[in-house]
Amino acid sequence: MLDGNMAVGDVGDALVARVGPARHADERPLPSVRPMDFVGKPMKGYVYVDPPGVEVDAALENRIGVCADFVTSLPPQQF
Repeated sequence: MLDGNMAVGDVGDALVARVGPARHADERPLPSVRPMDFVGKPMKGYVYVDPPGVEVDAALENRIGVCADFVTSLPPQQF
């Protein structure tokens, strides 16, 4: 979470990455990336990244950076 907005998480072995709607299409063809689908419909702006896509520290740091860049562009959430 960054400023109350979800940035990254995990579901089982997969990283949940909130990349934003503008980057969604760019992320999909990348190795180890697949649509995030909880209820039969892909969630635009979110992808799953399977373990091979984040096993190297630099790859994981890059993924987190992409998510942080998007999420910090959003207004903070108040709870």
